[in-house]
Amino acid sequence: MTTLHVGIASYDAMKARTMAIARGDLKPKKSDPTVWFTSVESFAKVLSQRNQALLDLIAKEKPESLAELEELSGRAKSNLSRTLRTMERYGLVELAGGERGRVVPRVRYDRITLDMPVMSQ
Repeated sequence: MTTLHVGIASYDAMKARTMAIARGDLKPKKSDPTVWFTSVESFAKVLSQRNQALLDLIAKEKPESLAELEELSGRAKSNLSRTLRTMERYGLVELAGGERGRVVPRVRYDRITLDMPVMSQ
């Protein structure tokens, strides 16, 4: 497994960074964040204790379907699906196709590092 590097920046700062990279003015380092959140609050919401426990459960039990994860976690399938889609959008999980059209959740990283400025830029 690998480490996911997460950053906190305003939408405008993320856009400016992306444009600088596209122009060739900035070359991202390997240690730079690859996933961005616009606030600490949004980061904390996606990685709440409950969702961290879900990631841990997926990593350890390796469920072969959402139905199996529903049984293991005690969470409703509709809630799981919504939570996992959000986590997938941020690269925290992968939702792969399994046998007979099943959705198989997998945790992609074993660590997350957070990079955020203390002062506004």
